Amino acid sequence: QLRGVSTHGLAWYPQYVTNDCFATLKSFGANVVRLAMYTYESGGYCTDGDRQQLETLVQNGVQYALNNDMYVIIDWHVLNEGNPNRYSDVAKTFFAKMAQQYASYNNVIYEICNEPCKGATWGDVKFYASEVIPSIRSYDKDAVILIGTPNWSQDVGEAVKDPVTGYDNIMYTLHFYAATHKEDLQNKLKSAADAGLPIFVSEFGICSADGNGQVDIDSANSWISLLDSYGISYVCWNLSNKDEKSALLTPACDKTSGFTYEDLSDEGKWLYGVLTSHVTQ
Repeated sequence: QLRGVSTHGLAWYPQYVTNDCFATLKSFGANVVRLAMYTYESGGYCTDGDRQQLETLVQNGVQYALNNDMYVIIDWHVLNEGNPNRYSDVAKTFFAKMAQQYASYNNVIYEICNEPCKGATWGDVKFYASEVIPSIRSYDKDAVILIGTPNWSQDVGEAVKDPVTGYDNIMYTLHFYAATHKEDLQNKLKSAADAGLPIFVSEFGICSADGNGQVDIDSANSWISLLDSYGISYVCWNLSNKDEKSALLTPACDKTSGFTYEDLSDEGKWLYGVLTSHVTQ
């Protein structure tokens, strides 16, 4: 079971992709870092972003994770474009390049579409997966591949009814924000997990789904208990000092490593407690 932290958009918060930062996260008890590379927004890989800079940040992040004995998720962060097929050709080229480089690594996980939304159906996502997965498997035969599900990675039941076939080590993502998503989404997760679907919570927060609102500690603890009971991995959004509830650092914290408890936001302090408690179990 992996427990860890997701970066915010690499184009916007590149300063946290350092060996010292990852070492600090490791000291908290994290064993995975997710590298969130937006594809569409300002600075996105498929729009006006600096592709070479973004690739370098991903490559550095993979190495820093390896240095600290951590797993790393290369996240093709589909969001506002909605349908991942919009840039599938670019995705195929990107993932082929990454898989060729990291085929011999045992700590790299590929997340091929963050949050399909805006009407993207499971059929759309499954077609996209059928296009992109071969780009990875042509070089890396057994790395774990994470596939997003419709409705901002909440409709895991769609994958239960019609899973991707023909490949091993495929998992499906579910995302939640504890102040918004409660029993209904927990029941979706339980039903899918009980049906045998391999689930990975590659993004969650303990505030509202918009990244703000109030944190909901009771709901967050309920979610963690549920995930732990199933052995499902989870990654918390997000590693930044952005002035929003889902940021793990306070806006006043300008450090990029060596964070103290006082540097952490309410969500950050809660996550610190979760990570450290699991290390000492």
